[in-house]
Amino acid sequence: MTEITDLLPHIRVGKGLPLVLVHGYLGSAKQWQQQIDYFSQHFDVIAPHLPGFGEASALQGHDSIDAMADSVLSLLDALEITQYHLIGHSMGGMIVQNMASKDSSRIDKLILYGTGPLGLMPNRFEPISRSKERLEAEGVEQTLDRIAATWFVDGKSSAGHQFLLEVGKSANHQAALAALEAMATWDGRDKLANITNQTLIIWGDSDKSYRWPQVEKLWQDLPNIGLAVIPSASHAASLEKPKLFQQLLEDFLLEH
Repeated sequence: MTEITDLLPHIRVGKGLPLVLVHGYLGSAKQWQQQIDYFSQHFDVIAPHLPGFGEASALQGHDSIDAMADSVLSLLDALEITQYHLIGHSMGGMIVQNMASKDSSRIDKLILYGTGPLGLMPNRFEPISRSKERLEAEGVEQTLDRIAATWFVDGKSSAGHQFLLEVGKSANHQAALAALEAMATWDGRDKLANITNQTLIIWGDSDKSYRWPQVEKLWQDLPNIGLAVIPSASHAASLEKPKLFQQLLEDFLLEH
C-alpha cells in the first residue's frame, strides 16, 4: 500500500514497531521491495521516496544531506512515529547518520548499509565531479545505467541491474544533480561519537563506492557497533545476496 502525504510519498505495510528504510542515490522506496515483503511480517515498514526520486519525482530535490534527513523526519512526525528502527543505504546511510545525530532518542536500532561517514568518497569508482559532468551530458537514465552497473559484482549482467533501472529511472534531473552536490559537501565524521544507538554495519566486500577505509572508520568510531561483511557482493548486496542480507537484518532487529 502506498500512501501519499503533503510531505513525501512513501510505502507503508505491516504492523508493529516501525522500520524505516531510506534509499540511496538514483533509487526509490521500491528498491526495498524484498525487505518490505519480508519484514512487514514483524514490523510497520515505512519506505519514503526521497524528494525528486521515485514517486516523489515531481518534488524539488535537496542539495544537502541535512535537508534530506529533515524531510524524512518531517514525514515521521506527520505519521506520529515516536519510536522506530532505521536503515539507510549508500546516500541513505548518510541521511540516517544525520537523523541519528538529531533524533537518537526515537531510534531503537540503526543499520548502516553500504555507506560511510564521508560524502566525498575516497577511491570511489569515479570522482563525484566526473559523475556530475556525465550526468549533465548523458541524462538520468544513462547515468543510472552506468553507475548501477558498478553496484554489482557481475555488472550489467546481474538480474538486479535491470530492476534498479526500472526503480530509479523516474528521478528528475535537478534532484540527481543536487544529490551529487549534497554528497560532495557532506562530512559526518564529527558526529559519529554522538550516535550511541545500537548499530549494525552491512557491507559487501567488493563495494566500489564505499571502500573498506570508510567502513572501518564507522566501525572504529561508533560506540555501539557491529559489523557484517557479505562476501562476493558489491554495493547492492541486498539484491545480490537477498537471503543472507535478510538473515543479518532479522538477527539484529529481532534479538533482545
